[in-house]
Amino acid sequence: MADNAEPEQTQEQDFLRDRESLTLPLLSSHRSIPNSTSQVAIVGSHVCPIESLDYEYVMAFIVFFASNLVLTLFASVITAVIAPAAAGSGIPEVKAYLNGVDAPGIFSLRTLAVKIVGSITAVSSSLLVGKAGPMVHTGACIASLLGQGGSKKYGLTWKWLRFFKNDRDRRDLVTCGAAAGIAASFRSPVGGVLFAFEEMASWWRSALLWRAFFATAVVAIVLRALIDVCRSGKCGLFGTGGLIMFDVYSANVSYHLADVPPVLLLGVIGGILGSIYNFLLDKVLRLYNLINEKGVVYRILLACSISIFTSCLLFGLPWLASCQPCPSDALEACPTIGRSGNFKKFQCPPGHYNDLASLIFNTNDDAIRNLFSKGTNSEFLYSSILIFFFTCYFLSIFSYGICAPAGLFVPVIVTGASYGRLMGMLFGSDSNLDHGLYAVLGAASFLGGSMRMTVSLCVIILELTNNLLMLPLIMLVLLISKTVADAFTGNIYDLIMKSKGFPYLEGHAEPFMRQLTVGDVVTGPLQMFRGIEKVGNIVHVLRSTRHNGFPVIDEPPLSEAPVLFGIILRVHLITLLKKKSFLSTPVPTGSGSEVFRQFSSGDFAKRGSGSDEKLEDLEFTDEELDMFIDLHPFTNASPFTVVETMSLAKALILFREVGLRHLLVIPKLSGRSPVVGILTRHDFMPEHILGLYPVLITGFMKSTRLPFLQLFMEPIVDDDQKRAHIVFSVLTHIFKQDMT
Repeated sequence: MADNAEPEQTQEQDFLRDRESLTLPLLSSHRSIPNSTSQVAIVGSHVCPIESLDYEYVMAFIVFFASNLVLTLFASVITAVIAPAAAGSGIPEVKAYLNGVDAPGIFSLRTLAVKIVGSITAVSSSLLVGKAGPMVHTGACIASLLGQGGSKKYGLTWKWLRFFKNDRDRRDLVTCGAAAGIAASFRSPVGGVLFAFEEMASWWRSALLWRAFFATAVVAIVLRALIDVCRSGKCGLFGTGGLIMFDVYSANVSYHLADVPPVLLLGVIGGILGSIYNFLLDKVLRLYNLINEKGVVYRILLACSISIFTSCLLFGLPWLASCQPCPSDALEACPTIGRSGNFKKFQCPPGHYNDLASLIFNTNDDAIRNLFSKGTNSEFLYSSILIFFFTCYFLSIFSYGICAPAGLFVPVIVTGASYGRLMGMLFGSDSNLDHGLYAVLGAASFLGGSMRMTVSLCVIILELTNNLLMLPLIMLVLLISKTVADAFTGNIYDLIMKSKGFPYLEGHAEPFMRQLTVGDVVTGPLQMFRGIEKVGNIVHVLRSTRHNGFPVIDEPPLSEAPVLFGIILRVHLITLLKKKSFLSTPVPTGSGSEVFRQFSSGDFAKRGSGSDEKLEDLEFTDEELDMFIDLHPFTNASPFTVVETMSLAKALILFREVGLRHLLVIPKLSGRSPVVGILTRHDFMPEHILGLYPVLITGFMKSTRLPFLQLFMEPIVDDDQKRAHIVFSVLTHIFKQDMT
């Protein structure tokens, strides 16, 4: 009898222990019976039986921590040392370039290589970053290299590509490359075209539409072929989970009028959360910029610090979650122990899984797929989804600004999906919609609230989920979230461009610009050259200024009165000085002269990224400085000009739509200098204009439809100009919104 009682007592203890493991988190103070059964730990690719539970999890944490730190360290080192322009998403840089801002090094071959390798290691290091943004930058880099004929520095050039070596074709190729990047990221060819049209391109032509569509179609075909190869088992682990594609709603989706109010609430909250997200991200980026400016070592230390914090947080949070029994209708093994799987065992007993660990210790793509899945209403607990939401929300903010390639698309989708899933769980039986559908709508609302795109995001989500029946609901949440978020902050990529100092020109003119003329914002002094100029004067002006365009005027005896001949660029002047085709006397040269024959069209073609000539590399003798250069054959004799009395708003539209870099201002009346000044991108920036005329700030704040701000503006108008400019910059950064 005693022998029979002992097994029964053991079975009862096991039952009580398993029951407690289901109802209490592992770190709870009420836990009394530890789980000391033998486990199997995965260390690298070797399976090691470990008898001690504490030792097992300590070793697992060390491996997790060390691998993440090494990958982050590698990504940050190659980015900080080799190509700093590869840090971040790359979408703000590409968008700024398509607006006319050519930042140095953003499309170089080194940037391309670091972007590819760095994004792979950064995503693999458990940082909450995405790969969609880096793929957009990668596509733009490839397109730019093709547009400039390859890379002369590394001996990769093709003569047939010189046909595209001009500003317009290069810009079109970069636009197609950005569209191809989105198409490759989400397997969304139509969404890629619309993304390039809605978010990236500042100038759009009908011919560019079919070219971008052709590029994304080729991407879709090649990607489909590679997927088929990998599904045949020829790729090993490669291609099993890294592709973002969620075929989760092939079945019919039914919803009724009573389901619309929860969807509206989802859009409103998504807009508020998105605007707060943008605000916090902008503040964090400004803090990171202060750290990164101190040097390479500080950039690397910042990245490693974020990696350490992320590893500790991700490994510790699942201990707060309780175990759940495996679903009886699971389509895969439950629980899973190993490198992949959606039901992570973690600390749970056999036949149970940790829902929070299943979201954290998975790829972002698999986590999104789990949240989007239909018929999984009972797989996640409230506490787990809430913890996962806040973790993704803040980790994505702190992870983005480090010195490593990092995207925002996937983190925003993960965060929005967890928020939508949580809302679906809260509504519960009061709604006919599935929790997975709420996750899709939550991702759409958070994307609309942070990125402020509508059409392209709608198509991308539809192509991701593979169901057109969701179109009305997705359109609704996108429109509502964008409208709500526009009342608080700006587009996330616009805020990033502003923090990076890119002078991006909006597609509309501010209302106060209609009250000013171009002559009101032109500042001096204006540097001009004569048609036949002395070499010493050219060298002095180039060394003492940083201007990129100079008016060329003709004076007697070349003309009866001073007259504008054209404009010449700084890079062309340096090319002339490098060739040293000087004249001993100030005599005009014809187009067939020996001096003119020394140059070819390639000498004045668009330079590749980082290949501009530098004046510091040139040396001149005193005799050469006293010689002359005839600038007439090398000057643009038909520049765009406006009269000084023209409206500044009209000049902005002309400047942006034509894609100009310089706009010459000429006098309305004769008898004055033939050129009043030059308008550049800087002269159209609101901060510059309101710095010149602080009295316009009050009218500007009234037009923002935020009346309470007027209380803060009264002392500003009466203060000095500098203080007004500083305060205005702060206020417009916080309360920026679109104005028509």
